[in-house]
Amino acid sequence: MISETNAVAFRQNLGEMINQVQYRRNSIVINKDGRPVAALVDARLFARIRQMQERFDALSGRMAATYAAVPMDLGLAEIDRAVAETRAGKPAKTARKKKG
Repeated sequence: MISETNAVAFRQNLGEMINQVQYRRNSIVINKDGRPVAALVDARLFARIRQMQERFDALSGRMAATYAAVPMDLGLAEIDRAVAETRAGKPAKTARKKKG
């Protein structure tokens, strides 16, 4: 379960909120001036989030290196086409380099 609280209430009830996260596996979003600014989550969930971020960063780096020579406008056009085809229920086609 995800709950929200403001920063003042969070400070006043820190021990109770830590227990909610630790024992009930709840997550708490902390708001300041009506906007979310932080979250208190279970340490295992945080570890998984960090691992996913590391994997995403590695994948993004490999993709950037692979497509470094592709002009930006061509790459964006290919992405737009793939998104449109996917939304239309068609399998996305990818551009292939011609051998020669």
